[in-house]
Amino acid sequence: MQTKRSTYQNRWLPFLLLAPQLAITLVFFIWPASQAVKSSFERTDAFGFKTTFVGMENYARILADPSYLNALGRTAIFSISVTVLSMSLALLLAVCVNRVLRSAKFYTTLLVWPYAVAPVVAGVLWWFLFNPTIGLLPHLLDWFGINWNHRVSGTQAMILITIAAAWKQISYNFLFFLAGLQSVPQSLMEAAAIDGAGPFKRFWTIVLPLLSPTTFFLLIININYVMFDTFGVIDATTAGGPGQATMTLVYKVYTDGVAGLNIGSSSAQSVMLMGIVIILTFIQFRYVERRVNY
Repeated sequence: MQTKRSTYQNRWLPFLLLAPQLAITLVFFIWPASQAVKSSFERTDAFGFKTTFVGMENYARILADPSYLNALGRTAIFSISVTVLSMSLALLLAVCVNRVLRSAKFYTTLLVWPYAVAPVVAGVLWWFLFNPTIGLLPHLLDWFGINWNHRVSGTQAMILITIAAAWKQISYNFLFFLAGLQSVPQSLMEAAAIDGAGPFKRFWTIVLPLLSPTTFFLLIININYVMFDTFGVIDATTAGGPGQATMTLVYKVYTDGVAGLNIGSSSAQSVMLMGIVIILTFIQFRYVERRVNY
């Protein structure tokens, strides 16, 4: 079978079509990243008048800072919690919607709407729901003997931002899981049912392995989401408190750079955060992808 190959009469036309995207990538990604790397080796005064090259001093200081190491541990817990919660609930909802054939589009539309909500709005929404004074959920929890006040409890504050961040991401995961479920051949499911396999066994031995490419993709996307895109959720709900109990790496970059005006340390932290994400992505492609069935 022969395939047609597209040819361009003008050799510069492909580059012209790529130019807008390349320009956006250069201006909004490559250039800021290069400036962050440059600033991570410098020390700048609070007014930005004097810059001194200090080499690896900023990196040495943050690695010796207990608050940064604590933020690193909290980020690991936060990332695992949000990823597991959002992906598991999204898969459960996708399985339920996939079984409802007639009204699947209606339920899909309702479940996709939260993804259109901005992170800050999602944080404010859950802040109101869990507000100890005016929130509905603390009064419901009080009936079960649970005194909810995330303003003074670091554990409750971490639970709050985990729920808010996971709720924001469930819709995205749901769409991909639903698409993956709809691509599972029904002939395999019918053959397994004829052989006597129950619903759980069919899901575990047929559906879940066929969903492994989708799961692997979402695993990478969710980790990147938690590392970078949860700043708005944290800032709107707890602002890193109480007592830095919800101070993750991305929020510490903002706190030290914008609030503390320590540009060198903030840049070094952002570079290290980017390096951590790159290493995690490499590990996933190197080891986790082996278990993926394409």
